[in-house]
Amino acid sequence: MTIGVDSDLLNVHLKKLVAQGVRKLLLNLEDATQLDSLGISAVVGTYVSLSRQGGSLKLACPRGRVRDVLRVIRVADFIPTFEDETQALASFRPRGYAARSLPEI
Repeated sequence: MTIGVDSDLLNVHLKKLVAQGVRKLLLNLEDATQLDSLGISAVVGTYVSLSRQGGSLKLACPRGRVRDVLRVIRVADFIPTFEDETQALASFRPRGYAARSLPEI
């Protein structure tokens, strides 16, 4: 997600999701190799927008340069960031929630 098309697409897509009523959003960064200031702005802007609406944004699987950038600008201090997508998804569940199988009929 670097300046230009990638960051613009990310920003447009995130805004569209919020406008459609999405309130819980997980952004998987596993395949992102770079994150520039416009990409960071899109992520932080989405986080702020969702927070104001009672929602949440979480980040999953940042790698390499993306992880380094997020650390340097301390994004993980306010946006929950997970190394594993499964853990990130589980974090959206209410505490004490456990998946149960339905009883056999």
